[in-house]
Amino acid sequence: MKKMFVSLCMAGTLMGLSSCGSTKNAATLSSIGGEWNIIEINGTAVVPAPGQEFPFIGFDTKNGTVYGNSGCNRMTGSFDVNAKPGTISLGAIGSTRMACPDMTVEQNVLSALAQVKKYKKLGKDNMALCGSSNRPVIVLQKKEATVKLADLAGKWMISEAGGEAIPEGMEKQPFIEFNISEKRLHGNAGCNIINGAVQVDDENPTAVSFPQVISTMMDCPDMEVESRVLKALNAAKSFGKLAGGGIGFYDADNNLVMVLVKK
Repeated sequence: MKKMFVSLCMAGTLMGLSSCGSTKNAATLSSIGGEWNIIEINGTAVVPAPGQEFPFIGFDTKNGTVYGNSGCNRMTGSFDVNAKPGTISLGAIGSTRMACPDMTVEQNVLSALAQVKKYKKLGKDNMALCGSSNRPVIVLQKKEATVKLADLAGKWMISEAGGEAIPEGMEKQPFIEFNISEKRLHGNAGCNIINGAVQVDDENPTAVSFPQVISTMMDCPDMEVESRVLKALNAAKSFGKLAGGGIGFYDADNNLVMVLVKK
């Protein structure tokens, strides 16, 4: 908490002194890679409402994608990785559609992101995102990862897939077990045994996908649950910790497609 307080105080000073007017000797695109807390908007420190998340944004500089949380909803977007150093345009930012008690921070975040045209380093751990007037509209601070691939390790029961709860009392209750060191998964989709690879992105710690999941070919009386499980695994592109506990997998549009709870 002390570190964040100091950073918030410094941010206002840095914002007032900085300008993105010149792209000569500008920071390279790789300098904005990774995840950042949004700590200041238009000169005002960001203070989330009680019980709401601190907004953050992540830049995947390999694939040109943006992801994060605007204070209430998960957001996603894209940018041109071939743009000149120091310049960036985030285009349209998509988001989920949850309603939170206070949407002020989220509205401010999305409004400011829509103005971003350039970026500039502010010391070691901060970054300014500037508008067309070269005035910083957002100050970012490097974010410590809150979820890691290692968090997936072990055996998990699948409690939800495709937006529907998994029925209790099934003869073969669906589960997944992750071997992180080998980047492999093993489990049961509700009828058949499944195995596959876990694919990750070193630059985006929350990115995950499961290519080439294979299964045995038994035929059970009701294959509906298994179909939903396999479809959800195929759609998964990222993961995160859920407020109520457990792990959620999300598709490319940030829709929650699967929920896991620890065995």
